[in-house]
Amino acid sequence: MFTLATAISHSQDIKRSRFLAIAGPASDEQAAKDFIAAHAATDANHNCWAWRIGQNYRFNDDGEPSGTAGKPILQAIDGQELDCVVVMVTRWFGGILLGSGGLIRAYGGTAALCLQAAEKTKIVPMVSFAIEVQFSDLALLKSRLSSLPDTVITAEQFVATGALLTLSIPAANADDILRMVTNLTSGRAVIDRG
Repeated sequence: MFTLATAISHSQDIKRSRFLAIAGPASDEQAAKDFIAAHAATDANHNCWAWRIGQNYRFNDDGEPSGTAGKPILQAIDGQELDCVVVMVTRWFGGILLGSGGLIRAYGGTAALCLQAAEKTKIVPMVSFAIEVQFSDLALLKSRLSSLPDTVITAEQFVATGALLTLSIPAANADDILRMVTNLTSGRAVIDRG
């Protein structure tokens, strides 16, 4: 799965109607609602939108015939394997009716073109662990951990015998990384799996 690195927009004219898609990352439902409120054009005929955050999703046709706007926007999000994303497609009516099929293609297509042009970042599921390590192992362990992709030491607290490190590591590599910690410290590190 991927998410968007930053907000992006794309516009196109279809049979004299202007369609403007604005897409951005959304960490939670409130962020998606705030994005929609911030980007709704008051002078437009329709501000249709969709968002997906994990298993949660919502879409809205904003006065267009049911299923012709919000759902195609959501399908554009899902079709590009995106998560934590919100997309609004605004329409200024140009006087020519597009019909249901035309609306589906216009809303879904504008959203898809916008998302295709966006810079994406891979979503890496993370897990956290606390590791108590002796002073003698601390420098080597921190050096090795910092060289691992997507692995972050989120907190470091010194204790009498060494340090307590809080790690955020990719869930897919958790067992391998924890095995490396055990091997590197010859079993002296105490791992709290939470």
